[in-house]
Amino acid sequence: MRTTRTIPHSGTARTTRLLAATLGLLSAVAVAAPGAVAAPAAPTGAARLTAVSDAVQRADVNGIAWYVDQSAGRVVVTADGTVSPAAIARLRQAAGPDAAMRIERSPGTFRPLLGAGSAVYGDQYRCSLGFNVVSGGTYYFLTAGHCGNVASTWYTNSDHTTLIGATVDSSFPGNDYALVRYDNGSLSHTGGYTSAPNAYVGESVKRTGSTSGTHGGTVTGLNATVRYSDGGTVRGMIQTNVCAEPGDSGGPLYDGAKALGITSGGSGDCTSGGTTFFQPVNEALARYGVSVY
Repeated sequence: MRTTRTIPHSGTARTTRLLAATLGLLSAVAVAAPGAVAAPAAPTGAARLTAVSDAVQRADVNGIAWYVDQSAGRVVVTADGTVSPAAIARLRQAAGPDAAMRIERSPGTFRPLLGAGSAVYGDQYRCSLGFNVVSGGTYYFLTAGHCGNVASTWYTNSDHTTLIGATVDSSFPGNDYALVRYDNGSLSHTGGYTSAPNAYVGESVKRTGSTSGTHGGTVTGLNATVRYSDGGTVRGMIQTNVCAEPGDSGGPLYDGAKALGITSGGSGDCTSGGTTFFQPVNEALARYGVSVY
């Protein structure tokens, strides 16, 4: 006698599961079939912010500054009064419709703060002394690179009768610092700073310049890129809401005895306020092998 075996119902369930798994594999194969092009994944996190920052750079708009705010997950763009609505639209278009970007406006014009008056004089320009520094037994001072670019010799007065010394080196654009050597042994060069740390967002700071004197404010951004109205671009700047005026270029940004930055440029004035950018001083110290004192 032949015995007939009944297949349990569970086998049907197993067959169903295998069929579903097979269909799943076939579906996956279909998606990855030869010739198919998968859509690139959208960048996230730091990569996304870098992409937005690069897009702002490529937009080629003068009169703006921008930095990456990692904590807020966005790129903050500050546009001066010369930036047109069309240029703002170009920035937004370059960054994309879903860009993590915030655009703020600042009155006036972002420009290097050169001017005529008192303090340190070179050629027809006036700038401000930043920090006295030393290497071995040789004394120097730091000022803005766009100041060092326009004058090879510096004096204490507009008549150019009292020599300070020669510009040893300057870096602008890209950076904004210069080194001037004290060649007049009769001049004093006092110090007063004990360190040169990194600034931080929210830090209360002061700035001194030969035009507007001393004013205070707050650090609002770090590692800012600034494209001045003439197209000159500097990077790695400290952004603040401290006011400044032409002739204040090169002056010191500080927090007590902490040396923080060298005045680069900005917008506005010390009547209406404005936005001002500073070259971190520790970068210049490292570049020239000098120390504050």
